[in-house]
Amino acid sequence: MLHVGIAGIGFMGMIHYLAYQRVPGVRVTALCEPNAKRLAGDWRDIKGNFGPPGKVMDLTSLRKYHRLEEMLADEKLDVVDLCLPPAMHADAAVAASKAGKHVFCEKPIALTVADAQRMVKSAAAAKKLLCIGHVLPFFPEYAFALEAVRKGKYGKLLGGHFKRVISDPLWLPDYYKPEKIGGPLLDLHIHDAHFIRLLFGMPTAVFSRGRMRGEVVEFLETQFICSDSSQVVTATSGVILQQGRAFTHAYEIHLEKATLLFDFAVIDGQPHVATPVSVLDDKGQVQQPKLGSGDPVDAFAAELKEVAKSVKSGKPSAILGGDLAADAITLCQKQAQSVASGKLVKV
Repeated sequence: MLHVGIAGIGFMGMIHYLAYQRVPGVRVTALCEPNAKRLAGDWRDIKGNFGPPGKVMDLTSLRKYHRLEEMLADEKLDVVDLCLPPAMHADAAVAASKAGKHVFCEKPIALTVADAQRMVKSAAAAKKLLCIGHVLPFFPEYAFALEAVRKGKYGKLLGGHFKRVISDPLWLPDYYKPEKIGGPLLDLHIHDAHFIRLLFGMPTAVFSRGRMRGEVVEFLETQFICSDSSQVVTATSGVILQQGRAFTHAYEIHLEKATLLFDFAVIDGQPHVATPVSVLDDKGQVQQPKLGSGDPVDAFAAELKEVAKSVKSGKPSAILGGDLAADAITLCQKQAQSVASGKLVKV
């Protein structure tokens, strides 16, 4: 049995706690949260853009800590799950590794490449695993695409377009502060940057055009230059000023023998699947595979099963590894440089 302590009980901390209930061989046995009300189990004020609403939880069987240092001293914990604000990730992860804990940290790994690399090196020096919560590849629509590409089911990968756009998150006052959250690139586009890195390897350069808000990119279009010049890879991501479409994500992935399509949005508060996962094959047929339960918490449970597998085997995850997460930060920073300069930027 793996014993986990969650640090930070906000929306993601709650989702992780619920997802752990669906993972055999793993148990949450400790929580760390400075908010006394939430630490006592009153999660009714926690809100997010998916999943169940917060409610009063029975936490009587869990060990509770107000400070991270106290939880890191708990010798009964195997893994520390960091659901803290992004600006706190690096120092917390380094402290956890030094305390002899395996670390699972929510995305983004950090706000800078230097901090991401510091986290990776600290875990390696402590001979502990570092996993980063890039959950997108575990959502059934994206898991299907990743498996199809990796198995070569439809031939050579030729390219793709990826989209991820939200309405302005007005409830997050620090969203556009580079030292706090990092804006849409590090909070939103980081998902597709990581997924592109998984599918195509590390691009050699990027060319981006976009709009700035203060010091961060608000919205952009990017062309990723790959070492294989036949691969055409682009992405659209960022924030629009209208509130009618809270969220959308989509992809069109081109392979020799098929094109994979998916397009989903939340419009006027309601989910709309414009295009369910569809396979357009080279015989003129269209297939729409049945995928998953539709419960988003299941994707997080699948992600946590990957974390448990990595910890139990002692081998880094091929999806959640710290190096891959650091590469995603690099891609986002290079895209920001390209927007600012108006030039192609080498990676």
